Amino acid sequence: MKLVVQVRLYPDAEQATALAATLSACNAAANHIAVVLHEQKPRTAFDLQKLVYADVKARFGLSAQPTIRAIKKVFDANKTLRSHLRSGRCGKAGSPRRTRIEGKPVEFRADAAQPFDDRCLSWQIPDEGQSGTVSIWTTSGRLRNIGFRGSAEQVVRLREFRKGESDLVFRDGKWFLYATCDIPDVPVNENPVGFLGIDLGIVNIAYTSTEVSWSGGATTFRRKKNQHLRTKLQTKSTTSAKRLLKKRSKKEARFVTDLNHKIAHQIVAEAQRTGHGIAIEDLEGIRERARLRKPQRATLNTWAFHQLGTFLEYKAAKAGVPFVRVNPAYTSQTCSQNGCGHCEKANRNREKFVCRRCGTISHADHNASRNIRVFGQIEWDRLAGQKSPVHQAA
Repeated sequence: MKLVVQVRLYPDAEQATALAATLSACNAAANHIAVVLHEQKPRTAFDLQKLVYADVKARFGLSAQPTIRAIKKVFDANKTLRSHLRSGRCGKAGSPRRTRIEGKPVEFRADAAQPFDDRCLSWQIPDEGQSGTVSIWTTSGRLRNIGFRGSAEQVVRLREFRKGESDLVFRDGKWFLYATCDIPDVPVNENPVGFLGIDLGIVNIAYTSTEVSWSGGATTFRRKKNQHLRTKLQTKSTTSAKRLLKKRSKKEARFVTDLNHKIAHQIVAEAQRTGHGIAIEDLEGIRERARLRKPQRATLNTWAFHQLGTFLEYKAAKAGVPFVRVNPAYTSQTCSQNGCGHCEKANRNREKFVCRRCGTISHADHNASRNIRVFGQIEWDRLAGQKSPVHQAA
């Protein structure tokens, strides 16, 4: 299993200047490569490399490996963009937004992240402690003894499992390194006693089939408060107001991320303790499918359901807990009572679920989570059947 470990760098003023110049040169080169890719459309990264390698090295002062990393970065970014276009995430074919995106190459900020391999960046990680040093190639030469610091767990992971590229990132005036760690897979419990169904929402961030819930009230309150403050500061448009806006720009995101980490940790710990698996709704593309009134759109678009699902998935993998995603269609309208299964839109009325056939009354999110639990077991059995020797032989 691959995990990304983030540690903070502590360069001195001279080192920070060299790192900033390196990012600027690498991203200027990436924008030049993107133009060539957009105009000539080579089929593979190697074809693109043959087109631009010598020119980029001479024009932007990059050595061999940073040039190759920049080429690969551009090719991968363009590949991701094409995937989004095919899936419809950038609008329908012929729409103004999609036409605008298709008509220009991918672009990179001057301080966008740059990947480095082990030839360009090396780690000096001590056997104990929470700090160490790195050596990084820059356009000004090799910088050595740049200090980094992380948690004790992060440093242990770096020392034992780091493998592959490391990304140099400049964010909010601070320098970071994102390193990929290849951690050995934990054996998954192939025979869970059942599944915890997790219904994701806005009023209740998560509601489990065991009737444990996490309210979204604090998140909604903070979001509305920040929105009101942003509007007030934007109206003033003074220097101090702009400075405060910039300072608060990531505060809400950090709060939501921390909350999602805590929720995911508690759910996975409960599933591991009881021998259950975890089933959640597959909400991919919900923003494109949902039809909401204008006041509701901001709430949906700032709802971090994807992040919570991602946290649940990787934490479950670390703990060896089975994890599946199920189709969310009609989970909130179908009666979860054994032997009923009646599905009708009128069954659901805001937070209350009342089955029109059997009369069962329950919390709407609890009813949905019970359905997700059942669908999760069905999906797990289906996947297990695909892996069985009998199915493979057939």
